[in-house]
Amino acid sequence: MLQGKNALITGASRGIGKGIAEIFAKNGCNIAFTYASSVDKAVAFEKELSAMGVKAKGYQSNAADFKASEEMANAVIADFGKIDILVNNAGITRDTLLMRMTEEQWDDVIQTNLKSTFNLTKAFLRHFLGNKAGSIINMTSVVGITGNAGQANYAASKAGMIGFTKSVAKELGSRNIRCNAIAPGFIETEMTHALNEEIRNTWINGIPLKRGGTPEDVANACLFLASDLSTYITGQTINVCGGMVM
Repeated sequence: MLQGKNALITGASRGIGKGIAEIFAKNGCNIAFTYASSVDKAVAFEKELSAMGVKAKGYQSNAADFKASEEMANAVIADFGKIDILVNNAGITRDTLLMRMTEEQWDDVIQTNLKSTFNLTKAFLRHFLGNKAGSIINMTSVVGITGNAGQANYAASKAGMIGFTKSVAKELGSRNIRCNAIAPGFIETEMTHALNEEIRNTWINGIPLKRGGTPEDVANACLFLASDLSTYITGQTINVCGGMVM
């Protein structure tokens, strides 16, 4: 479905981002990805993706830093020649009640989750405009729609991504550049596995499909939005949540 296309996926060394990169590679897409710290893990992932017959390269970069994002984007374009798909997936949590939340915890989440989406979209904007094509996919969350106690910073960042997605879609639609968002629900990743069993079961019992999602569930929705099957879809938020949000 993505044969011959090139994608940049931020925060793709683990979890949902890794799942997206793997599904894209299986569908013929060359993969550029960013990672924060583990060089060894990134090199191993490059080899894993390359074994699928695609070009793959990791870039150590801080997506929350505007200049670093711009420099990384230029390097990716130089290495791959063209980028067709941008997946803004990098994200963190710093959960605590608002009463206890520090300014640093607020800023860290807003910078990493929301500002990084601006940084990367801005960095590739002229490239997409020059190509008169592009699919931008922003990884938000159902928490950005519903809110959640103890996650005011995270919910604000994810709600901001939805508003950003709709605005970019309206600005760039006439140039054949699409921008959509995906809102995962409770997805089984390293992050959710760290929760105790009681909390996990409480989440799962509230899901109509009675299970947590997988990175592959989210990746398949990404694949649809990245492919030519969705050429008339822009400005939308697709909930991948087992029915948590209806």
